[in-house]
Amino acid sequence: MAESLSFDVPVLTGAQRPERLESAPREWIVRRADERELAAYLALRRDVFVAEQGLFAASDRDEHDDDPRTIVLVAATVSGDVVGGVRLAPASVDGRDLGWWTGSRLVVAPRARHAGGLGPELVRAACATAATLGVLRFEATVQIANRRMFERLGWVGWGELEIGGMPHVKMRWPITRFAALIQATKSPLGDLLRELHGDHPAGLGGPGFIGDDGAPVPGSDLVAANDAILPALIERDPEWAGWCGILVNLNDLSAMGAAPVGVLDAVGAATPSTARRIVNGLRSGAQAWGVPVLGGHTQLGVPPSLSVTALGRTSSPVPAGGGRPGDELTVTVDLHGGWRRGFEGRQWDSTSSRSGEELRHLGGLVRAAAPAAAKDVSIAGLVGTTAMLAEASGTGAVIDLARVPAPDGAGSADWLSCFPGFGMVTADRPMLSRMRSPLAASRGCGRLTAAPGVRLRWPDGVETDAVDASATGLGPATGADHSPAAP
Repeated sequence: MAESLSFDVPVLTGAQRPERLESAPREWIVRRADERELAAYLALRRDVFVAEQGLFAASDRDEHDDDPRTIVLVAATVSGDVVGGVRLAPASVDGRDLGWWTGSRLVVAPRARHAGGLGPELVRAACATAATLGVLRFEATVQIANRRMFERLGWVGWGELEIGGMPHVKMRWPITRFAALIQATKSPLGDLLRELHGDHPAGLGGPGFIGDDGAPVPGSDLVAANDAILPALIERDPEWAGWCGILVNLNDLSAMGAAPVGVLDAVGAATPSTARRIVNGLRSGAQAWGVPVLGGHTQLGVPPSLSVTALGRTSSPVPAGGGRPGDELTVTVDLHGGWRRGFEGRQWDSTSSRSGEELRHLGGLVRAAAPAAAKDVSIAGLVGTTAMLAEASGTGAVIDLARVPAPDGAGSADWLSCFPGFGMVTADRPMLSRMRSPLAASRGCGRLTAAPGVRLRWPDGVETDAVDASATGLGPATGADHSPAAP
C-alpha cells in the first residue's frame, strides 16, 4: 500500500520524557477543518513529516489532498490552535466510490504529544466519521510501533509491508453494518420458527423451500406469500404502505417464478380516513399489477396495521435453496426512479412511476429465466438477501462489489442495505444466467462458495467479512450442508 495511505507518524506520542511540557494544551476539540484550520493542518504535516522526521524530501502532499471528497479532522485548542489532525479519503481517486476509505496523515504537534491521548482521540473520531459516511472498508497502514495502540482501539492487523525502508502493518477497522442489519431483522427467525417445520411435512414450505419467499400450497400448483408492513411506514405514508403491501408480496411470488392470481388484505386503522388511504394504496398497486383484491379483513379503532397475502401459480417453483458451490450469483435490479421521499437511504422507489405493463414484465423475469435459485431483495438488503439465499442453499457467497449494478448518486452502503423496489438475486451454473430485461440492469457479480458466510470482494482482490455463517438460523432448505465442515 502506498505511503499516501498510511497513518505515517513514527511514534504518535513522541519520545517518552519524564516531565510534561508546561506548554502542552490540556483541552481540545476534534472537528472537521474549516479553511483556516486546513491550512494549519497542512503546515503541521510539513513541519512534522518533512522537517522533523524526513519522511518526505520537500512535501508530503499527494492526490488525496486534491480530492474534493477528502475530509480532514483537526484537534484545536480553546484558543483555536491546531495541534493535530487526520485525513480520510476514498482509496481510489478515480472511479466509483464503493465505500473503501483510508485514514492517513495522522499528525500530532510536538507540544501536544503528552496531552492525554490526542492521537487515539483523532483515530476514534476518524472511525466515527467513517461510520457516518457509510464506509464499508476502513484501513490504515501504520508503523509497527503504533500497532498496539490501534489494536486497543479495535483495529485488526491483516498484513505487513515496508514503506521507505521502515516496517509497517496494514490495519483494518471492523465494520459490522450488514451483520447488524441481519441480526436485527432475520437472525431470530430460526429460534422462533424452527418448531413449525417439524409439526407438518409441509411446515415452513416443506423440504426444499424452508426459508423461501413464499410457500407451495400442498396438493396444488399454488404458491402463497405473506408480508406485513411496518406500523411506522403506515403512520408516515398510508398510501405508500398500501402500495408496498402489494409490491413486496408480488416480488415474493416473482422470486419463486409464480404468476400472481390475487391478494387478500388485513387492514387496521384508528379512523376511516386512515383506512381509506391505506386501501387507496392497495387498490393502486393491485390495478397496476393487474391482480384482484379477493377479500380480507378491515378493523377500525385500532393501531395502524397492514398485512397482505398473495397467491400465485407455477408448476415449477424456483427455490431460494437451489444453489450449489461454484454457482454464479446474478443481481437483477431496476435502477429507475430514486429514493422515496422521507425514506432516503432505505427505500428506492423504482415502481410507482412504472406502467402496469412494465411492472408485470419485471415480475415475470424469474419465471422466464428459471434459475437454479432466486430470492428477491427485501428489508435485509442485497447483502442480507444473498446471505439468506446462501444459507438456504447450504453454501456461502462472495459478492464482487465493483460489479453490483447501482444507480448514480446512491452510496454503496445504502444501496447494499436498502429495499430497492424491484431487485432479484439469482444463482445458476456459471454462464447460464438468463435474467435479462431492457428495464433492469442484470450482471453476474459473485459466486456461491463452500465456505459459509458472505464476503465482499474489493477491486484489489481483498475479501472482507460481511455476514457470518447463519443469516436466519433456519439452515439449508434441503438439510444438505456444502460447507467444508459438513460430514
